[in-house]
Amino acid sequence: MTFEIIFVFVLLFFAVFLFVTDYVTFDVAAIIIMASLMLSGILSPKEGLSGFSNPATVTVAAMFILSEGVRRTGILSNAGDFFSNKMQSNFKVWFFALLLFIAVISAFINNTAAVAIFIPVIMGIASKVGVSPSKMLMPLSFAGMIGGVTTLIGTSTNILVSSIAVERGLDAISMFDLTPMGLIFVAAGFLFLFTFGIKMIPERRKEAELTDQFDLQSYLTDIAINPGSDLIGKVLDHEKLTEELDIDVIRVFKEGSDSSAQRNEVKIESGDYMRIRGNPKEIGKLLEREDLSIMPTKTWVDRDLEHGQDVIIEAIIAPESSLDQTKLGNYSFFEKHGALPLAVRHQGDLKHEDVKNIKLSGGDSILLSMSKDRVNELENDPSFLIASKYETSSHRSEKTPIALSILAGVVLAAAVGLTSIVISAVVGVILMVLTGCLRTEEAYNAVNWKVIMLLAGVLPLGTAMDSTGAAELMANFMIDTLAGFGPTALMSGFFLLTLIITAVMSNNASAALLAPIAIEASSSIGVAHEPFLYAVTFAASLSLITPFGYQTNTMIYGPGQYEVKDFFKVGTVLNLIFWILATIFIPIIWPF
Repeated sequence: MTFEIIFVFVLLFFAVFLFVTDYVTFDVAAIIIMASLMLSGILSPKEGLSGFSNPATVTVAAMFILSEGVRRTGILSNAGDFFSNKMQSNFKVWFFALLLFIAVISAFINNTAAVAIFIPVIMGIASKVGVSPSKMLMPLSFAGMIGGVTTLIGTSTNILVSSIAVERGLDAISMFDLTPMGLIFVAAGFLFLFTFGIKMIPERRKEAELTDQFDLQSYLTDIAINPGSDLIGKVLDHEKLTEELDIDVIRVFKEGSDSSAQRNEVKIESGDYMRIRGNPKEIGKLLEREDLSIMPTKTWVDRDLEHGQDVIIEAIIAPESSLDQTKLGNYSFFEKHGALPLAVRHQGDLKHEDVKNIKLSGGDSILLSMSKDRVNELENDPSFLIASKYETSSHRSEKTPIALSILAGVVLAAAVGLTSIVISAVVGVILMVLTGCLRTEEAYNAVNWKVIMLLAGVLPLGTAMDSTGAAELMANFMIDTLAGFGPTALMSGFFLLTLIITAVMSNNASAALLAPIAIEASSSIGVAHEPFLYAVTFAASLSLITPFGYQTNTMIYGPGQYEVKDFFKVGTVLNLIFWILATIFIPIIWPF
């Protein structure tokens, strides 16, 4: 075994460690891998940096922008309102129709964008029909994932694997190559969900107001400003008032008024009182001041935090967000959005105290108090998803026909072979901007740059595995283990291995690691590469057993108030079904 192979194996295990743990974010891990390969001399700078110009990287970036162009027209929000109205009369039929709609649109736009739009829709529907949101959000995520595997552009993983194949002299995956097997997965997934799956999902989130969902009853207090207080006549300095205390002034209320004043730049008058967030112990420290006194306790409802322009919003940290692994206190919510965090649901646990030191991760839910006229700012920040149903963005409905025509043109041009998907997607982006469907700034913000950095960083690892012979060694190990049972068993082994690996690391990373090995294995035993390559492709986007294996699962983790075992219980059964179906039908659709 050469030094180069040993180095690649060591780097491979190190990469898996970084992807599985939270030591660094996955995009940083990918760049470390890329830099290590160049520093070692295994790859030249041109080879190491080739991921940035790879067609997969460019195409994925373009698809983010195209999806945003469609979203900005408001057509998906309108569809959500349509299904919301219909489900009030016949829930089961129209819920099935909604999930089918999600599966279809996820085949042609980024499925994370589709699911993100429908999270607040589901929350609103659940409230109206009296069904736990937990029963609806997991099927929503699964429908987006399953629908995404039916076409080349349904998920970034498909585009990535196609590029890996081309780099090795194989044919690219065409627009609808994956559709036959994808439709089998869709049919099986829907059949399972509507017979046993939804029944297996616990009602984690009950119908209740946000103040109860985030258990704020013991963490809200009204404090009166006593006559003669030295605060009267001064502009409130809330930071000085609460210095070294784990409390926040939410708003100041004026005597005899039902509306609140901003906590900043408000002059304190006799009779004013402050609404405070904090635990009783910390508030007790504040009351050591003789000029403040606690007001009678009450049962808090959302209306108490929604006076005047004030609203409370449940915001989700987006998967692969720039806020991932950032302390909440290091993000200036008030300065950026006029928002005050009241509580955080972090990795399934509700946090009220010392929230500034919580290290945020994708899927965390934050309850925010903010002005209604600034919710739109938060909605347009790609780091957040809004779970609460509020009418915010003004959509460009007049651009709907143009945006849909552009997307259809991108798909058709690639499907009929008029041009490659990377060219048609880039042209589509240009047309989205030129026709006014998107502004330039919106197009830049639509791209998930962490995903782009991930792709650029892990693609060279596949190149290094090929050039050093590491992929061949790993393929031979798989062959020695399973090939004696025939190519079907070997292909099935790759599908199962990919499912397991993707459960604990990025789907794109697992595809980039295993696709070269699958190609090498098929070549070594002298059979067609398609069954092996497609097994990895499908499995990398269908790992359902954890909330971290795919972005849409992460998105619904917080608002659904799920536990990790909920995904494991439902996802394991469905993944076993998919594994059996893949073992049976992939060799039939793509013979060895």
